[in-house]
Amino acid sequence: MPEPVKNQPVAGWGRYPVHECREYRPEKRRSIGDILGERAQPNYIARGLGRSYGDTAINEGGGVISCLRLDRMLGFDEATGVLHCEAGVSFSTIIDVFLPRGYFIPVTPGTKLISIGGAIANDVHGKNHHRDGSFGHSLIEFELQLPSGEIINCSREQNAEIFWATVGGIGLTGIILTAKFRLRKVPSGFVTVDYLKTKDLDGVLSAIHESDATYQYSMAWVDCLASGRSLGRSVLMRGNHVGPGGLPAAKRSDPFNMGGRFSPTLPFDFPQFALNPLSIRAFNVVFYALSPGGQGVITDCDRYFFPLDSIHHWNRMYGKRGFVQYQVTVPTAEVQAIVEILQAVAKSGKASFLAVLKKFGQGNEGLLSHPIEGFTLTLDFAVNDRLAPFLRELDKTVLKHNGRLYLAKDAVMTPETFRAMYPRWEEYKALRQRIDPDNLLSSSLSRRVGLTP
Repeated sequence: MPEPVKNQPVAGWGRYPVHECREYRPEKRRSIGDILGERAQPNYIARGLGRSYGDTAINEGGGVISCLRLDRMLGFDEATGVLHCEAGVSFSTIIDVFLPRGYFIPVTPGTKLISIGGAIANDVHGKNHHRDGSFGHSLIEFELQLPSGEIINCSREQNAEIFWATVGGIGLTGIILTAKFRLRKVPSGFVTVDYLKTKDLDGVLSAIHESDATYQYSMAWVDCLASGRSLGRSVLMRGNHVGPGGLPAAKRSDPFNMGGRFSPTLPFDFPQFALNPLSIRAFNVVFYALSPGGQGVITDCDRYFFPLDSIHHWNRMYGKRGFVQYQVTVPTAEVQAIVEILQAVAKSGKASFLAVLKKFGQGNEGLLSHPIEGFTLTLDFAVNDRLAPFLRELDKTVLKHNGRLYLAKDAVMTPETFRAMYPRWEEYKALRQRIDPDNLLSSSLSRRVGLTP
């Protein structure tokens, strides 16, 4: 049986909160059953590359099962694009192996440094949700180790109830061992991007509405400190995969070669005072002014989909206390919530230079899957003593407009807020109790929001 490392502090990508956990690092799938069967810890949660922002994949006082060594490719069907792999395989590895063969991840968030297991457990979404949905839409089946030790296959046809409880189910139904999903066939490693600067929120919302049928990918950077007539001014970036014929002549002979990219490392934590309303406002003014304009800008997939992955440890810019990424989604008819949130942020002066607005299409059947049809706004806030009360005030706005927060990024939601935002929570909790009556699977987040005792 794999030996656990000694108790150590573990955090998500936001570096808040930090909890003491005991981490296990199995190298074979069969070792998962040994760990769960021994019950050396009061409870366990699976963990991939640690890119969930809050406490989804940490477990204060319990065990964390790292799946990073369960990273084997098990099979690929060239005709259908179906990949079979272990849960610890990363999006980065898949892109490295399969993009040169003409395949790309069907749905990806803003980082490729996530595992397949994490993508399923958090039902990740990207710039193409309005067209292609979340990761669950491309998922065919997965192999799940239940807390009892039994291993089952889950799909839309087989163990469908557990399938939809696991997709977006934050790791509480079992340990995902392997998965099958369909890669997307693409003509090159490049995207053609149309940039549009809008003067206010109405402008960007109208442009996004017009993008749905034309662009595979769409996202907008929002100046969250702009106010008055400029409230919600944005830079909209809409893109489609481009074939060799649309590339510069020098790239046409090798359309999947994106070339090298300089990847600096942020070597230290920024001091707390570095991110303040003045510095963020200055950054936002410069970013808006210098953002490229025009149509048909050719950029590689790394720069378009994963701009921050090129900066190692970029989370250090928020200082030692870390940050919270606050992602809210509201129905299309409740877009007034976005206005009210941006007004509250601008008035408070809370610093967030990574503010992103996207359009969601229809959600799926996942009991705790986040996306619903509407608009989603993501904001970053450095942690300080006043942050949690401020976010809970924003929560009231979200609830008033029938919205919800993304569990993969949350760090402060209360049980009452969770229950109001996720109406199928009782159905989820009842199913979970049937397959895990002893609450062997648990996390800091699940206890905080009242899903596990």
